[in-house]
Amino acid sequence: MIDPLDALKSLRRPALLVKAARMAMPYYSKEKSIRSLLGQAALPGRKECILRLMEREREMDVARQHKNPAYSVARHIEVLTALMHEAQTPRAVDKERPQLNASATSPFLRAI
Repeated sequence: MIDPLDALKSLRRPALLVKAARMAMPYYSKEKSIRSLLGQAALPGRKECILRLMEREREMDVARQHKNPAYSVARHIEVLTALMHEAQTPRAVDKERPQLNASATSPFLRAI
């Protein structure tokens, strides 16, 4: 199965769409946007969210290329913004893996 983030890296879209989506990033609200874009009350997991947004974006890009009158540039930008946000969101930290403690060096430095 293809990793969603690898598939995202291979997307090629017009520069103006991408630039508009980047400019919208600071105003992005996951809770409102994902529910609106995917049409569901519960927020899906990160991987599922990316896959469903990619599917939605692909449909929108086909509509754009075929000059479909129902195509909405604003909606396309909203989907691209959501994809960019999800791609930048770090994966959940594995709770089993011990975390490094930055302050662990202070006893070492006091001993010197």
